[in-house]
Amino acid sequence: MGESKRRKEALKEKYGQDAYILPWLPITKKQGEQFVKWSNQGAWIGIGLLAACWVTVRFIGPAFGWWQVN
Repeated sequence: MGESKRRKEALKEKYGQDAYILPWLPITKKQGEQFVKWSNQGAWIGIGLLAACWVTVRFIGPAFGWWQVN
């Protein structure tokens, strides 16, 4: 009997299902990887937006307001 068949008999209905990160937490390892991927992407988008806002405030804003200085 092969290892696959032994594992299938030992796990029964849990065979082929994703494993949980922690037994008491209903989040699978695949869902955890997806969360890391999305949060990493979101962080880079946030960094890009922060840089764009900084450029706008630092350079573009004063360029439009130079004639209003008393």
